[in-house]
Amino acid sequence: MLEISARKVAQVALMARELNRAEGELRAFIDRMTEDEQAELVAIMWIGRESFFADDLAEAIQTAKTEATTPCADYLIGTPHLSDHLENGLDALGISALDEEDDLM
Repeated sequence: MLEISARKVAQVALMARELNRAEGELRAFIDRMTEDEQAELVAIMWIGRESFFADDLAEAIQTAKTEATTPCADYLIGTPHLSDHLENGLDALGISALDEEDDLM
């Protein structure tokens, strides 16, 4: 289903909560992702903020790829409530964000 692992999404969510001290690390982490992983990350965030439904995952990923006009890290870091949207997006897709985050702590 997804190329990006739930663990990577959870790592982004955790770093986004600590943005004031982890922004550089978060940028580097996102920049190291493949284009597909970045598009999926954006799609998960969009699903979490209810711009798309979970059933529209493929459309959200395609939209993220075709409408990308700024670097992914810039776009995501500029998104209010990023960590909440990522967690909600994973949950909507039937993936437990909390389990992944607990493993990372």
